[in-house]
Amino acid sequence: MKKCISNDELAELPLSSFEGIIHVIEYPEDVDLACEYLSRQTIIGFDTETRPAFKKGQVYPVSLLQLSTSEQAFLFRINKIGLPIGLIKILASPKILKMGVAIRDDIKILQRIVPFKPGGFIELQDLVKNYGIENFSLKKLSAIILGFRISKSARLSNWDAPELTEQQLIYGATDAWVSCEIYKKLLVTPIEPVLFVPEIAESTPKD
Repeated sequence: MKKCISNDELAELPLSSFEGIIHVIEYPEDVDLACEYLSRQTIIGFDTETRPAFKKGQVYPVSLLQLSTSEQAFLFRINKIGLPIGLIKILASPKILKMGVAIRDDIKILQRIVPFKPGGFIELQDLVKNYGIENFSLKKLSAIILGFRISKSARLSNWDAPELTEQQLIYGATDAWVSCEIYKKLLVTPIEPVLFVPEIAESTPKD
């Protein structure tokens, strides 16, 4: 496995995105069924999206929470439904592993809505260090570990829009799905042992 990848190498890789079923959860009555499915999973990709701010001091609350398995992605429109108890139970469960990139800030912004104790979270940026990987963005991790690149073109779009575009839905699902797939790939990838090479002291010239 490569340790890092250049932007030129990244550009040569095929573009990929989530091709499974995308569920948009924006009404309270849809939450329970989604959480029932997710609560039976053991590995879930995790991410959030927030409306971008372009003015100094302007901050928006989290708009979207994405949770994805390999086959199904659930996009919870937090700006419309808040953070229901079913979701909180999943986020707090140590039995349901939830992985993503730079997730500490994501967790904090969710805790501002409803305080909860997070459980079962895995930071991929920490995990990949065990494999000697030196790039930590989700885009480059997907390239190094999965062999394809993902589009980030919708990142700065309006996540509070009344209706999300197809591009936004695919983007949101892909980010969570990719985290899930990266973790699964690492599970079956052996960690290469680091060989210790002792320093050879410079010899002292003889008189």
